[in-house]
Amino acid sequence: MSGYQLRFSSDTVYTPGDEYDVLVAMNAAALKVNLKTLKKGGKIIINTDGFDVKNLRLANYEAGINPLDDGSLNNYDVIRMDVTKMTREALKEFTLGTKEKDRAKNMFVLGFLYWMYNRNMDNTVRFLTEKFSKNPDILNSNIIALKAGYHYGDTTEAFGTTYSVGKARMKKGTYRSIMGNQALAYGLIAFSQKSGLPLFLGTYPITPASDILHELSKHKDFGIRTFQAEDEIAGISSAIGASYGGSVGVTTTSGPGMALKTEAMGLAVMLEIPLVIVDVQRGGPSTGLPTKTEQSDLLQAYYGRNGECPMPVVASSSPSDCFSAVYEACRISTQHMTPVIFLSDGYIANGAEPWRFPQSAELPDVKVSFKKALREDEEQFQPYIRDENLVRPWVVPGTPGMEYRMGGLEKQNITGNVSYDPENHQLMVKIREEKVEKIAWDIPEQQLDSGPEKGKLLVLGWGSTYGSIKSAVTELQSQGYAVSHAHIRYLRPFPRNLETLIRNFDQVLVPEINNGQLIKILRDKYLIPARGYSKIMGVPITKGELIEVMKKILAD
Repeated sequence: MSGYQLRFSSDTVYTPGDEYDVLVAMNAAALKVNLKTLKKGGKIIINTDGFDVKNLRLANYEAGINPLDDGSLNNYDVIRMDVTKMTREALKEFTLGTKEKDRAKNMFVLGFLYWMYNRNMDNTVRFLTEKFSKNPDILNSNIIALKAGYHYGDTTEAFGTTYSVGKARMKKGTYRSIMGNQALAYGLIAFSQKSGLPLFLGTYPITPASDILHELSKHKDFGIRTFQAEDEIAGISSAIGASYGGSVGVTTTSGPGMALKTEAMGLAVMLEIPLVIVDVQRGGPSTGLPTKTEQSDLLQAYYGRNGECPMPVVASSSPSDCFSAVYEACRISTQHMTPVIFLSDGYIANGAEPWRFPQSAELPDVKVSFKKALREDEEQFQPYIRDENLVRPWVVPGTPGMEYRMGGLEKQNITGNVSYDPENHQLMVKIREEKVEKIAWDIPEQQLDSGPEKGKLLVLGWGSTYGSIKSAVTELQSQGYAVSHAHIRYLRPFPRNLETLIRNFDQVLVPEINNGQLIKILRDKYLIPARGYSKIMGVPITKGELIEVMKKILAD
């Protein structure tokens, strides 16, 4: 069984919503799983064909029990339709098989929903035409099923109520629908084009990150090179090689794959070379919940490597935010000569939202330079001599006079020669850590998303909790509560003013889709008695539960 949740509104939408107003149950299992999330008094559109003996048994209803007849749906507005029969009737002139005709059932229901909400079908017809233009039977059957569902609602007297939802009040511009993995891929392409650096993706497919590989492989005309390696280690190693050669090296994965990449990540830290590791998080540990979301890898991103191995960590907060956030991760990586971990998750990767996409001129400039010659005061190339930010030079292999030693063994300061000297090792560990910490001066200070600068409660989040927190805080603010919201994009290093901002509030709440990972780091770094709210069910935190938690804290 699969499902899809959609929310549309005349107001700004930050999440797909907590409870449904309308549930479409194509079979008994869909009803059983989703009924608990439907608002009392909400509408249920039932495909009666999906409630026969077989479907009831597969949904684990007791023998002889049918929810359509036992009174359990009396508190809802139930619309019964034999969608299967009506779809087949609408497509009776087509020579398609029964299986192919039944695939158009969703279009029939979509047409009915268009009628119910007074929506125009033109965009869907246009989408179908683009997708199935080479298969006229599939195209025409879907369009006819869509229109049949619309006309069914329009001509059946049993359905007398329709609804109208006005246009959302959004900033003017050109929008498109975007999914998180798509936006991430486009952000990588944009950085490549803006910086003039070739982009190389070396990766191994893994849910829910695989679509980044699929999307980037479509854009070879931008000079993008994709390599599907035989395993995770080969994927990241090839990306390191690409960065060594002067490209933007990227590898994509999820938690289990990142565990396999850790030794190579340490190599990239030792080499002080650009690399972007994209981790689209899912439930764990081990294989865990491959198709469910979780913010489960923050501590792994912070500490999950052998030795002292500091790396910047950047997180996206929504599907469209993946574009600018991964662009920023690439900028940090190439300008500070360091691997960067970029955190997304399954909820962001597979979610979609309207995106007002930028023009090229609006994107931040990128200054990347390679060392091509010795200065007059240099007798020989010193690969680990540094600038004021402790950043070493980037050299393309084959540059005359710029040969240097590569490898994972500890480097002597400045020369880059192999060194086992204890004092040198301590010095290099401290330098690598300080280099990452200095990035705090190259990123924006932390801003409040909303609310007063000082007050009773700050809700501090990161990643995909943004929409739920934003919605909950906005609602409480409208009720007169003194609540503020800040969302962290830069998780390592933290923005340089973060501690000051946090200490302006009496209470700090940190909601996370894990067992409390950011809150551990905040307590360790700032000794702040923050309060956590954890949800580890493979699904996002809802607005409603956050409102309840915040009201309880404010009442203490």
